[in-house]
Amino acid sequence: MKPIWIVDDDESIRWVLEKALARENLATRSFSNARDANEALRHDTPQVLVSDIRMPGGSGLELLQTVKTKHPGLPVIIITAFSDLDSAVAAFQGGAFEYLAKPFDLEKAVELIRRALDESLREASVEQAPAETPEILGQAPAMQDVFRAIGRLSQSNVTVLITGESGTGKELVARALHKHSPRASQPFIALNTAAIPKDLLESELFGHERGAFTGAQASRRGRFEQAENGTLFLDEIGDMPFDLQTRLLRVLSDGHFYRVGGHQPMKANVRVIAATHQNLEQRVREGLFREDLYHRLNVIRLRLPSLRERREDIPILTRYFLTQSAKQLGGDPKRMTDGAMQFLTGLDLPGNVRQLENLCNWITVMAPGQSVEVKDLPRDLIDGGSFAAIATPQSNVVTTPTSPELSGQASVTNATSVAIVAPVERETWVGLLEAEAARMLAAGQPEVMDALGRLFESALIKTALKHTHGRKNDAAIRLGIGRNTITRKIQELGIDGAKDE
Repeated sequence: MKPIWIVDDDESIRWVLEKALARENLATRSFSNARDANEALRHDTPQVLVSDIRMPGGSGLELLQTVKTKHPGLPVIIITAFSDLDSAVAAFQGGAFEYLAKPFDLEKAVELIRRALDESLREASVEQAPAETPEILGQAPAMQDVFRAIGRLSQSNVTVLITGESGTGKELVARALHKHSPRASQPFIALNTAAIPKDLLESELFGHERGAFTGAQASRRGRFEQAENGTLFLDEIGDMPFDLQTRLLRVLSDGHFYRVGGHQPMKANVRVIAATHQNLEQRVREGLFREDLYHRLNVIRLRLPSLRERREDIPILTRYFLTQSAKQLGGDPKRMTDGAMQFLTGLDLPGNVRQLENLCNWITVMAPGQSVEVKDLPRDLIDGGSFAAIATPQSNVVTTPTSPELSGQASVTNATSVAIVAPVERETWVGLLEAEAARMLAAGQPEVMDALGRLFESALIKTALKHTHGRKNDAAIRLGIGRNTITRKIQELGIDGAKDE
């Protein structure tokens, strides 16, 4: 954290503030005039600036103007005498965070500086771009289409609407669009509109003036101001309250907005990228989303595929996440065996890339040894064959989200479907399989994998044929294999009772 700068020609005030802030374990740097502070600003910046108004070598208001021009998010506290009411008003008009009236109470001064410090750290956290944009990995044709779209949009400032299921990486794509745009050197500000209470979202977006509502003790910049000349990413835009949609529409239409409690229109030069997992067309029909805002956002639409549509990317994503997890823990990355990787690739992943990343973090911490086999994966994952059980291992309810955009895909209902999993003792057959494998290995029997594999395939195909009354084409469809494959397997395994029709 950077030091707090104190600019005052009165040595006693500098000394008192230095000692008080030192007791709070806060570093300080002092200047006796505005000229020296201005010179220091050429090479460094404070976390908070506390400045007197009347000083030799330039006034505090001139220093305030310089700071706000170069560092608009830096909180500045102005020290003023009671007789300087006009100066205090001018300080607020110039963007001061707050003012201290002489003589001031030291405890209140420290409390005020603490508030300014919190505001400064909050500003820094939202404005600081990551040192390195996380990788977007993918070799599947569906992802190559996404990469091509990012390339075509690289020199454009057009509004983009990103759609796709939760966990598909919508924010990563938004960051990539910003990184490869003419605004790349300017801020990228992200805001999840569904994660902020409705009463606070307006202030979060547009900022507020001092006294605009209870608790608004100082003016505050909103995300549009923080993203000036850069990119504002609005995630989960489909959940935005209807009345706020009107204000957002105005910004997109004419580039102007008002802070909460403000009367001065503010100009926004911001590229907006929005994202949602919802069907906005359906929400428009239901009257939950403004149609005119939908058309403003839906200039360029970019749909991200689910991981089920790009299963060939699961191995490279898994290796990447295991490497990243190992770096965080300072160890060597775990390695998935061929069987474990094949098992993962065959799973449905309702949480998409995000859930796969969570699983890789679990593997890094919990799996024994460096080589990870199927038996080393979470027990609920092995037994249920679904990621849904990882989040709620004691639950028998599996929630399967269905996306309206994935037209043509089978779903139980048009909305989110809930399947009740019967409390079957799934460990019975797994335990028997492990016991049989252990017996065969202990007996020195050769080609254990092939023998058990043939038994497993034979059992699956026989069960499917019983289910389809011997129709092998239907059985192949139910098993997810080809017609030629099941015909070959029936011959190889010597299975009777199959028919073509």
